[in-house]
Amino acid sequence: MQLVFSDAQYWEDFLPLTFTRPVAAMRCGILTFSERWQKILGNTEISYFTENYLQDKFKNPEEKESLFLVANFLPTETVIQQIKDLKQGEALVYEDELIAARINMKDFSLNQIEKMTDIKENLTFFKRPADLFTYNHLAIDFDFDLLTEGRVSQELSSTNGFLGDKKDLFIEEGAQIEFSTINTMTGKIYVGKNAEVMEGCNLRGPIALGEDSKFNLGSKIYGATTVGPHCKVGGEVNNIIIFGYSSKGHEGFVGNSVIGEWCNFGADTNSSNLKNNYSHVKLWSYRTKAFEDTGLQFAGLIMGDHSKTAINTQLNTGTVIGVASNIFKPGFPPNLVENFSWGGGKDDERFKLDKAYEVAERAMARRKVPLADDDKAILKYIFDTY
Repeated sequence: MQLVFSDAQYWEDFLPLTFTRPVAAMRCGILTFSERWQKILGNTEISYFTENYLQDKFKNPEEKESLFLVANFLPTETVIQQIKDLKQGEALVYEDELIAARINMKDFSLNQIEKMTDIKENLTFFKRPADLFTYNHLAIDFDFDLLTEGRVSQELSSTNGFLGDKKDLFIEEGAQIEFSTINTMTGKIYVGKNAEVMEGCNLRGPIALGEDSKFNLGSKIYGATTVGPHCKVGGEVNNIIIFGYSSKGHEGFVGNSVIGEWCNFGADTNSSNLKNNYSHVKLWSYRTKAFEDTGLQFAGLIMGDHSKTAINTQLNTGTVIGVASNIFKPGFPPNLVENFSWGGGKDDERFKLDKAYEVAERAMARRKVPLADDDKAILKYIFDTY
């Protein structure tokens, strides 16, 4: 049966991260939301109900019987079973929102639904970018158990120092860790296939290091931190999520942040995650077109895909950076950096679209990934529309 991931009303709330992907394609914990549900439900046939300009890259639903699902929450065992038990025309509702339904996408309409059941349990729902790092520890725990149940980890090399319980460390095939300290007393640590923790690193869980990713020499990694596949991370990070294919390879601090794909941080880029007066941090909302109080004392950076900073870049607490932005001018950029900014300032010129394609092609080629026509179409739509 087809599994259809719906953005529901959340797509705009997660901008700029969702300019280039549906909500379900975001990463939190070890997996993306869609990967997590595929693992839970055993579905291999997936599609997305998202913005029109994204549908060429992210498959449109076929007109047939489907499980329609809002993906951005962590389910309980009871809710998982309720979803599996849904019959045609039945749906589950949480806090007055439909989150799962068994329907036919040929005639997509709520009129198909004959029975709605309210979920009574409290669920961890991700509704805004800051929720991704705020609840990342819960997602890492969930995914760790999901991925490692019944499996045996590689042995940790004796060159390393270890604190905690070995059952909270899982090392996939081909991963390398040497002459580092690993601490699972504060959370679980997952090291993906062919990943590498170079000498002198200090890891304090919960942490997820994705496939083919690296912690560079002497890195200091505080949880809850997720580094997706094909990334390089160095310096000091604390409670961040990198979706994948991005590099923060040098010294500098980034904390309480979410970073998209194909981003690059110049050496000694630093992002503040705490205001000098210790007040709540505000982040830009693309929905309300205003800075909104997160209710959080710690909140750093939200960065869209293909954006980059120059060496020694300094980012203020609560900075939001759009897609394909280039920050290289001296001084602090504003707390909202527009898509395709060339410089990072408020009134700077825009990065030319053809040049953005060139840079994206070069960056992606380093990971042996082509810039496809549908990727170009997405960037062009963002350039023309936003």
